[in-house]
Amino acid sequence: MAVMKGQVLVFVLAIAFIGCVVSYDRPPARKNISVLQSKQFSSTSPQQVHISAVGPDKMRISWITQNSAPSVVEYGTSAEAYTKSATGTSSSYRYLVYKSGQIHHVVIGPLDPNTVYYYRCSSDSTRQFSLKTPPAHLPIKFTVVGDLGQTGWTNSTLQHIAQSNYDMLLLPGDLAYADFVQPLWDSFGRLVEPLASQRPWMVTQGNHEVEKIPIIHSTPFTSYNARWRMPFEESGSTSNLYFSFDVAGVHIIMLGSYTDFDPDSDQFKWLQGDLGNIDRGKTPWIVALIHAPWYNTNTDHQGEPESDLMKQHMEVLLYKARVDIVFAGHVHAYERFTRVYNGQADNCGPIHITIGDGGNREGLAKKYMDPIAGISVFREASFGHGQLEVVNATDAVWTWHRNDDDVSVVSDTVWLRSLSSNPACKS
Repeated sequence: MAVMKGQVLVFVLAIAFIGCVVSYDRPPARKNISVLQSKQFSSTSPQQVHISAVGPDKMRISWITQNSAPSVVEYGTSAEAYTKSATGTSSSYRYLVYKSGQIHHVVIGPLDPNTVYYYRCSSDSTRQFSLKTPPAHLPIKFTVVGDLGQTGWTNSTLQHIAQSNYDMLLLPGDLAYADFVQPLWDSFGRLVEPLASQRPWMVTQGNHEVEKIPIIHSTPFTSYNARWRMPFEESGSTSNLYFSFDVAGVHIIMLGSYTDFDPDSDQFKWLQGDLGNIDRGKTPWIVALIHAPWYNTNTDHQGEPESDLMKQHMEVLLYKARVDIVFAGHVHAYERFTRVYNGQADNCGPIHITIGDGGNREGLAKKYMDPIAGISVFREASFGHGQLEVVNATDAVWTWHRNDDDVSVVSDTVWLRSLSSNPACKS
């Protein structure tokens, strides 16, 4: 309890010092929830288990133990027999007075596509998990949700996601809303474990992951980088904050809104190279994720450099590469734009979708400006999540599921056609 009080005090001092408190009033959200460690667990029991894709046929299993334990995953296609094993690494980190448990990362594979595997971590026979690998070819179904947090609305969103038969989850930033209070990272890991241990969760960072306090803790993203390791090396990136990967027939690009993105930056140069290496014959679809939206008619988060300057520097790269969709979070509402480039409707530009409505503690952003004629086609300030089903090389369907009434209701649906199949958009 003393540690938690100390963390809360640091949080109050930090937001006062660096000005993180937003200036606009938000509607009240549901109460925060906190998932405590089960009393049935020992100090070496694996907890906060989540998985992420690594290359075309491997998975990274990540988990935390309170004390030191083997960084080993045993796995197989039968719950009765673990025929294979893999060994990885473990580490811990300090954040002011907080010290994390042992954070384990183990890559398993090669794995067969579209197959259920059973696994256990740290040779602990009391906790068995299962995962399903994504398909090797289209169709594939993604769940997309941003700004999750840990509230009653988050719980509702996760329950609705659990009812969908998805292959992979994409999250455009703002995961735990820990905001300097490190035990909330542990709570979030326990909250999402039932889902994140079964399907790969591919994430990028948002402003709530920065957790940088000048002088006191000057290294940003300490907790995020330690806990949520993504496959950045495999795509030639030098940072866990931006990376790309292929899955089925889709090339996914995860960009970092809160690291350097100007033309002289490593991220900009990496993005240029990554886009130049895409083979649309193998991946006819390209999807990008950012946190701060480049297009936004909500009154919240207007005029921020992470939106405006990043758009100024990088939008032309995505346009020339014929990126199909750009997902963003940050604004706590839903909004879908038509295909757009440089502020104008453009049939060869990407569709921009803001999906920052997962259930955060700050509430919904309900105030909108006048819509931009011909660009903003659907917007609603409600909590929910989205599903993108890429059917084949030319067709996909996007649905947004509102959950304001604790019932998952399809409120927006649109069929999409890949830009790679549009003769008018051939480079």
